[in-house]
Amino acid sequence: MITVTIEKDQSNHIHSFEMKGHADFAEHGKDLVCAAATAVSFGAVNAIAELTKVIPDVKQGQDGGFLKVSFPQDLNSPSNEQVQLIVQAMIVSLQTIEQDYGQYIKITFKK
Repeated sequence: MITVTIEKDQSNHIHSFEMKGHADFAEHGKDLVCAAATAVSFGAVNAIAELTKVIPDVKQGQDGGFLKVSFPQDLNSPSNEQVQLIVQAMIVSLQTIEQDYGQYIKITFKK
């Protein structure tokens, strides 16, 4: 199962997210749940870097199955708002996947 943990600060802003595990929906290379979650998360990270010029801290596992993305805490308000909007869009997309494939992906929020 893929577990996605979204971490928020006291102001309810998302400061990081972590994805761990494998969906095991299908064999490696044909797993549409894994492909969808990967595309959504990497698309969001790439959009943040390209559109906001904010470069998140990204940690990845060598064999896949692990992604940790943290955002700078000292962003000015307009940049932070842009980052938050993109990350919230990512969460909506992941929740859509979770609705249809909940036995393969689980999203939790942490403060």
